[in-house]
Amino acid sequence: MNPNPTTTFMPCSPSEPQQHLELESVREVPDSHAWPALDDHPTVYEPVPVVDLAGPDASVAHLARVCESWGAFQVTGHGIRSDLLERLESETRRLFALPMDQKLKAARPSNGISGYGLARISCFFSKLMWSEGFTISGSPLDHALKLWPDADPSRFCDVMQDYSDEMKQVAGRVVRLMLLSMGLTPEEMKRAEEGTRVDQLSAVLQLNSYPPCPDPNRAMGLAAHTDSSLVTLLFQSGTSGLQLLRRQDQHGPARWVTVPPRPGALIVLAGDLLQILTNGRYKSVAHRAVVNRNHHRVSVAYICGPPPHHKLSPVGKPASPAPCLAYRAVSWADYLGLKAELFDKALASIMVAEDSRGDEGICC
Repeated sequence: MNPNPTTTFMPCSPSEPQQHLELESVREVPDSHAWPALDDHPTVYEPVPVVDLAGPDASVAHLARVCESWGAFQVTGHGIRSDLLERLESETRRLFALPMDQKLKAARPSNGISGYGLARISCFFSKLMWSEGFTISGSPLDHALKLWPDADPSRFCDVMQDYSDEMKQVAGRVVRLMLLSMGLTPEEMKRAEEGTRVDQLSAVLQLNSYPPCPDPNRAMGLAAHTDSSLVTLLFQSGTSGLQLLRRQDQHGPARWVTVPPRPGALIVLAGDLLQILTNGRYKSVAHRAVVNRNHHRVSVAYICGPPPHHKLSPVGKPASPAPCLAYRAVSWADYLGLKAELFDKALASIMVAEDSRGDEGICC
């Protein structure tokens, strides 16, 4: 699926210099950030499913229906303290409030993971997005020292570490519930849990900033895409902006659905690796972020998956009637390389052709 057919794709060129604007001070959307019409699909209101991890809605039958029809849901009862979420938002806003020249001192290198910069998918589009980001992989201390050279960076680092520790536990619970909801055999469940147990999960933290935009209809906060993860758990502030693409079904054609802020809730997004692991039964969800005229929205994404070089193999029956596995085994590290090269064609590139599945010895 082409996430946004109205936009021209551009090949990724990490060596090209990135354009960084002080978006908060811009009074008119410049041509570099002016997108074509964003109405590729209608935007509608539909209640986004809520799963309470501490209540009966965490039943595997309910979760299976949600994963198959939405690929996303809001989760409550996760046990993360409200004061930690408040400090997380405060520290995120403190970072993005720094002057641009200060943030660029902690810029993400072209061949690196951590640091300040534009959305990684920017290189696939001809227009820039109305957002900025900061990626944390491992300890943020080195970057924090550059951001606040004259202050103690421990407040920022401690909050990010505490949140990451808490989120790892939540992510592990969510992934296990998703696997249980598939009705796997004991042997299949054992295979599925290899690389997906709490103690094995790896993750990066992605902080996002979407400043107020003078003309939201001409700008895009974050272009449509699917995540490369098993799951992404997103905390969004009190301003809406996240939209999910619901596939065509018995209720109507493909459409964008806005996820309204829900105090204390997190949003779970199924990623490409989950689609591979579940043999296409639980599909990754395309999503995007739109911008707001009056409010500065921030979000924090916990993007998690198996150990980078652990190969995931599909389990369970494929979504299609074919009796064999739909995807070849792949590691997160290798898949990220495919995604960086092929973007929305990455999943299709590892599908196993139906007429060759038997030859490769991977029939069920």
